[in-house]
Amino acid sequence: MSRTFDRAAPACAALAALWPLAAVAAGAVPPAADAPYDELAHDIFKQLIEIDTSDSTGNDTAAAEALAQRFRDAGFPAADMTLLGPNDHKKNLVVRLHGSGAHRPVLLIGHLDVVAAKRADWTVDPYKLVEKDGYYYGRGAIDMKDGDSVMAATLIRMKKEGFHPSRDIIAAFTADEEGGCCNGVSWLLKNHRAAVDAEFVLNQDDWSVMAEHGVPRVARLIATEKLYSDYQLSVTNRGGHSSVPRPDNAIYELARGLTRLARFQFPFELNGVNRGYFEQMAAEVARGQEAQDMRAILKDPPDAQAIARLSRDPDNVSVTRTTCVATRLAGGHANNALPQRAEAVVNCRIFPGHSKEEIRQTLVKVVNDPQITVRYVADDGTISDRGTDERAVTPAPLRADVMQALTALSRTAWPQARVIPFLDPGASDAKYTIAAGLPTFTFGGVAVDRDDVRAHGRDERLAVGEFYKWNRFFYRYVTQLTAQ
Repeated sequence: MSRTFDRAAPACAALAALWPLAAVAAGAVPPAADAPYDELAHDIFKQLIEIDTSDSTGNDTAAAEALAQRFRDAGFPAADMTLLGPNDHKKNLVVRLHGSGAHRPVLLIGHLDVVAAKRADWTVDPYKLVEKDGYYYGRGAIDMKDGDSVMAATLIRMKKEGFHPSRDIIAAFTADEEGGCCNGVSWLLKNHRAAVDAEFVLNQDDWSVMAEHGVPRVARLIATEKLYSDYQLSVTNRGGHSSVPRPDNAIYELARGLTRLARFQFPFELNGVNRGYFEQMAAEVARGQEAQDMRAILKDPPDAQAIARLSRDPDNVSVTRTTCVATRLAGGHANNALPQRAEAVVNCRIFPGHSKEEIRQTLVKVVNDPQITVRYVADDGTISDRGTDERAVTPAPLRADVMQALTALSRTAWPQARVIPFLDPGASDAKYTIAAGLPTFTFGGVAVDRDDVRAHGRDERLAVGEFYKWNRFFYRYVTQLTAQ
């Protein structure tokens, strides 16, 4: 049975574990003080889920305006809120909670847009917040309207409680992280840098606590990430009548090139972040052969057999090398005609240190066919014969205060998990803030089983208890980082 969830009902047992974390620098917080803000976070969550913010049919500005009204109702003056963007559908909301100015600001970022969802593909309405079997369902439930709601509830709570931080806390709720013309974080940095300039950035765009069979094992603090890049592979042909087939078929030719790509694997690589990840995993989390293999790949040279065994797990492949995979395919124009054109989109997640053009040239070599044209697809959809020289930026050193706060809070929230620096195989808005010289640390404090990550997929969901745990965790996390 499923129903629309009308009122916050936190899982008390899960939330009780967070009570000891109340003794942060801002002072003790009685458990009863959390309840109104759990309900507030839920109400914002429901409101955001039920606003379609997909690029194809939605409107990011509607969500930004809804949040702006929440902040106005909480007493934020107009001077501390800015709603701005490149067009009427892509506005970003920037909110500032003023502090003492003892330190430079901290910037909190969260994107409001979501990947489109088709109602026919889901068992529930993707644009309604539905509770079923202990989970919240809805597009954006975990990517990342949960984080937006928690971020908004935290600032509103601080305002209502009269919290006076040691630095300004800036929150940016932005457009087009998932695609579209006008990425909000990038646009703000280029056009209104002063509004979002900060000493460091906290990004929630992740489900960082990875569980196995319901048991949290690793709390991933993302310190760097891969670089996203798309490429178009295409074959053109003179075509003809299908009753007179020829060997130079555009679809077959493209398929052969894609098959060569499917069999290719980019070289294994380590840097400071994923090396540290495997070191800690081997010492604190992994067991048996897996732990032995993790230690073996850290040797100089790394053990090839250990690499091969670990590479059977896609999660290990994704953090140790560049990956490229075909994600879209089209060809032909009529059932009774030879194809005049066939094309595919190949999506690459590029390991730090390599450029988009370097990977394009590698793809040319791998498909190994002069009839297959490999072109770069820019973020705005334009296609060119050459990729850019853009590379993933070397991450800034980990901040001790961020690590200490996360470690202390995580020990209580997920006692069996270990906070470990992580190289994100995906991509988020952190790529823009890092490139702009703002050290960025990504942590989304919800536990998700590694076999049940549904972001971008059908029936996206988040455990009810995890949502409220994250709401309380994030409030304490930001309070601890800004209290002194």
